[in-house]
This record gives sequence, structure tokens and C-alpha cells, in this order.
Amino acid sequence: MSDMKKIYTQHGDGIQDPKLVLDTDPLFKGVLGSSISRRTFLNMTAAGALGSMLPGPSFAKEKKFDPVVRMGYIPITDAAALLVAHEKGFLKNQGIDSVPPTLIRGWSPLVEAFASHRFNLTHMLAPIPIWMRYNNNFPIKVTAWDHTNGSAIVVGKNSGIKTVKDFGGKQFAIPYWYSNHNIISQKMMKAHGIKPVIRPQDADLAPDECNYIVLPPPSMPPALAAKSIDGYCVAEPFCALGEIKAGGKLFRFTGDMWKGHPCCVVVMHEQDTMDPDRAAWAQGVHNAIIEAQIYISENRESVSHLLSRDGKKYYPFPKEVVKRAMMFYDPAYYKNPHAIQHTEWGQDRINFQAWPYESATELNFNELKETLVTGDAAFLKDLTAEHVNKDLVNYDFVKKSLEANPKWKNDSSVPQSGDPYTREEVFEV
Repeated sequence: MSDMKKIYTQHGDGIQDPKLVLDTDPLFKGVLGSSISRRTFLNMTAAGALGSMLPGPSFAKEKKFDPVVRMGYIPITDAAALLVAHEKGFLKNQGIDSVPPTLIRGWSPLVEAFASHRFNLTHMLAPIPIWMRYNNNFPIKVTAWDHTNGSAIVVGKNSGIKTVKDFGGKQFAIPYWYSNHNIISQKMMKAHGIKPVIRPQDADLAPDECNYIVLPPPSMPPALAAKSIDGYCVAEPFCALGEIKAGGKLFRFTGDMWKGHPCCVVVMHEQDTMDPDRAAWAQGVHNAIIEAQIYISENRESVSHLLSRDGKKYYPFPKEVVKRAMMFYDPAYYKNPHAIQHTEWGQDRINFQAWPYESATELNFNELKETLVTGDAAFLKDLTAEHVNKDLVNYDFVKKSLEANPKWKNDSSVPQSGDPYTREEVFEV
């Protein structure tokens, strides 16, 4: 059994206790300082590839409704609003009990755990619910956005990558095939004449080909430090971690290519959004999430401490890493290469607002159809963006919460004039 497989199965389907991860997970320790062997890296890429090509989660029948919020999360800033809703008592203020969130270190085990009803609330990469609902017929609903922006492309300082064309012949990691990291980075590559391919690690690459692999986010910085990959695109704080601990540099912020883009969305089981007897519960959950998003936006430094290993240990990273991911977005600093090219957009490194813009879902879906993934993506052919917007997304709870909390409109990913619930997407790579 590989090292990665042992970690995934240690507590069943990859579910991890945060403290145990800090104490025992060799890859987290590698992220924070030590090296990683070639053998371990090959195990990681094999596990990542297998996880990303699962034909579908092992779906379980719905259990009897339990109003206690049980959430799983990947240790990324995308999950911040859910974690803060629990930790600061915003859920409790809505009369809703919640148990401590469960840390999971990869997307495949998180999908499996949600599908088996171990969790009734979680965050997922925006394209994953499309795959779950329409390829696997799983009754999942997107009910809000967790945040906007919050990801970047990181390259090794000695990788020789200074322009997009330099990605030719390189190894590049993403967290999941069905991710905006995959969509945005591939769109950037293709716009500059680089062809994304999926090949074995030791396969020959043409000068205009970049090889894509899947790695769990915690595995990316140590793989970059070991020069087993040349770059990656992932959510924070693994970009900040790559800068500080893994000899990486920021190549481009994704929010500087797709303005105010979604990354992770809030998902629920469909029955929890449709049953009239659960409506008050679902509304309370969204009230707490919106309150948490506004709180984070107004208290970034203290939230960075709270979530870090120096605080409540939701993330296995020091405060300096989480704070950088939450707050450091300086065009004068990020100029070699220019990771921020659209200062006029007025974006932040990460933003927090919940409205699921139909225009963004449409763009996301249409770009997904043009993006290279493994497995059979034929299910996308007969789908339309209009159907996905109406069928996958529930707007009722989040809109009521936003109407009661007008501060959400202050976020820079929200149009500052006209109707705040509609916008025109800007995607420039």
C-alpha cells in the first residue's frame, strides 16, 4: 500500500482529524519543511490520478434528517466562511447546532464523504457538482458561493518559467480535473500556444506541450520544492505556502485573469433544500454563512490567526502563511513576472461574497466543455448552461440572506453600480 493510500484510508475515505494530520501526516510535514522522495511523489501522482478518475462516488441513501450541521473541508481559504460560521457561533445564533468541522486532504475523499451523507454541508470546486449531478445522477444543489478569486499559478524559482510559452515541456499540477484551476490555467496555456496534455510523468513532451497531473493541494508545495513538478495552480494558502516554504514564485493570480471568479461553492443535499420542514434550517445556515463572509472581510488579520495553527488549528499552517493568503496583493511586489496585470479591476487576493451569478455559471460550464479532462465527459454534450443554472443552483436561501445583509455589496467582486445580482463576466488571459 502506498504512503498516500495509507493516509487516505487512515480514518476511512480520507477523513482526518486536524491535530492527527499535523502529528502524523508525512506530506504535511514535508510541506512545512522537509523534502519529499521521488518514490513518494510517484505514489502521490498515482493516487491523485486514480482518485480523479473514479467513475462516481459510492452514493448512499439519505439518512433520517439530522439538523446538526456536519461539514467537511479541505484546508484551503475557500472553506473559511464555513469554518468561521461554526467557530464564531454564527450558526448557533441561528439556533443551529454544529459539530467541529472535519479536515479532509483531497477532493475525491471529500466527494465520497458528502455522497455517503457523512456531511450535510461542505464546499466543493465549482465544476464538481456539475459532474456529480449530471454524470452520476447525484441529487446535489449549489446554494451559494463560498468566496471569489483566492487561487494562483505558482512556479519554481529555478524552473525557467518567465512567460506562458515557457510552460512547454513542463510538468504542471492541478487539484482536480473538474476545477476552475484546470479551466483557467488551460485557457491561459492555449491562448499562448501551449497545448495541455495528459501523459505519464516520464513521457516525452513536445516543446509546445505542458503535461497536466492531479495532486492533492497539500502535496503540491513539497513536489515543487523537490522539482518533481515545475508549477501548479491551486487555492490558497498553498500558493502563499509555495512562496514562503517551497522555493516558488507567483506567476499569475487567477482572479487577475477571470475577474471575481468563483472557485468553491456551498453545496447541500437536494432534499435539504426542497423539504418545507427544513426550510428554516437551510435559511439559518445561509444567514450564518453570509454573516461569516462579512466578518472575514472586515477582520482578515484576526481570522488569519484564528484559522491558523497558531490559533484554532483549522489549517496546519502558521499565521504568516494564512495572513499572506488573505491579505497580500501588491502589484509592485508581484512584478517579475507580472502576477497582477489588471490593477484597474480593484480585486483582492481573495474575496468573500455568496451570490452565485448566472453569468459565471454559464461561463464556467461553457469553458468546462472546452477543457481537457480524464474519463468520459460526454455527459456535457447535451447539457446547456441555461438548464444547469436553473436545475443545479438554488437561489432562494442565499438571496434572502443577502437582502438582510446589504454589506455584501461592498465586496469588489460585486458590481458597484446597477443591479448587484447581475454582472458581465471578464476573462482576459
